[in-house]
Amino acid sequence: MKEKSNLENLKKNYQKIQKKYDLPSFDDLNKDFQIEKVAEIETDFLIREIRKFLADKFSNYLRFVEAILNPVNAPMFIFSIIKSIGIKEKKKLTNIYGQLSKTEIRLIELDINFEEEKEADFVKESYKMWQEIKKDVLDVLDVMKNNLGNKVEVNGKGYFG
Repeated sequence: MKEKSNLENLKKNYQKIQKKYDLPSFDDLNKDFQIEKVAEIETDFLIREIRKFLADKFSNYLRFVEAILNPVNAPMFIFSIIKSIGIKEKKKLTNIYGQLSKTEIRLIELDINFEEEKEADFVKESYKMWQEIKKDVLDVLDVMKNNLGNKVEVNGKGYFG
């Protein structure tokens, strides 16, 4: 008999915890968080590994938004991005930052104290949150793309003025 692939096994194992905790579908989570990569990891705690993929994505977006809102030691391109957005976009980013910051604190707690049910709650709630904030992220990115380069002026001293 043909042995099942790691991905097929992952989907089968995910289905069990999905039903138990009423989690989003594997495909939905995979589209947004690339959880299929968990198939490469051998674990007794599948939900924790899935949560780690959500955590990575949230941490990356948190750092990006933080660099825009507080550009201390930020790469040069961040300054041109800042000049390409308005007050409306900065308010959206501030809201996103707040949500992602709360999520980051919750992630630390989950890392310290593993409980399957809390991990599942985090995955479920974070997926819902991401569906809401990704719309705002896309709106802000659209403004950035459309305005990037329009307002940026470089003076002769090598920094943005």
